[in-house]
Amino acid sequence: VCYNYLMKILLLILIAYLLGSIQTGLWIGKVFFHTNLREHGSGNTGTTNTFRVLGKTAGTVTFLVDMFKGTLAVLLPIWLGVTEVSPLIIGFFAIIGHVFPIFAGFKGGKAVATSAGVLLGFAPLYCVFLLLVFALTLYLTSMISFSSVTAAVVGLITLATFPAIHFLLDGYDPIFSAVLIIMALVIIFRHTENIARIRNHRENLVPFGLNLTKQNPKK
Repeated sequence: VCYNYLMKILLLILIAYLLGSIQTGLWIGKVFFHTNLREHGSGNTGTTNTFRVLGKTAGTVTFLVDMFKGTLAVLLPIWLGVTEVSPLIIGFFAIIGHVFPIFAGFKGGKAVATSAGVLLGFAPLYCVFLLLVFALTLYLTSMISFSSVTAAVVGLITLATFPAIHFLLDGYDPIFSAVLIIMALVIIFRHTENIARIRNHRENLVPFGLNLTKQNPKK
């Protein structure tokens, strides 16, 4: 019996990793635009570079698909009745797959959309809260990178404060806390180059919003 449970868990981990490894922006670019994202913009295959290179529709589809990869990875063990391991652990492997995809030379995205998907599957209301933080910041700054880092930092702060006041998070869950902390730190670390450009007022912008920090990206 223990062997069967172990095999189920390992299979779910493998499926989650392979789901995360699907580089949505890269394949959308190649199939529909005959464009290799690795050769344009920042060279990244995630949502931000897809928006910049391929446009709003491709960027939006990339974000949604990458997000639901994480959601599906979290929901699979729940649907299959696997209770021996937290679905968050399974979902985390989708994030690993997104950042280090086997299908794309282990060079992937920055973990934002897939992390949001994992949260959506496990704590949907809290996920919506962080998405609102992201959307508001995006409107104010016109920067996906800054919005992503802001949402990650707010996630760390509210992880410590919300359970104390029983707002959106009922209590302190060690597994949830550990996974969220790692997710947030990965997102921040993956945006170190963006943070440097923001400080120099050279970060790339989306074609909407207020650009309150007055970024002037190089053309």
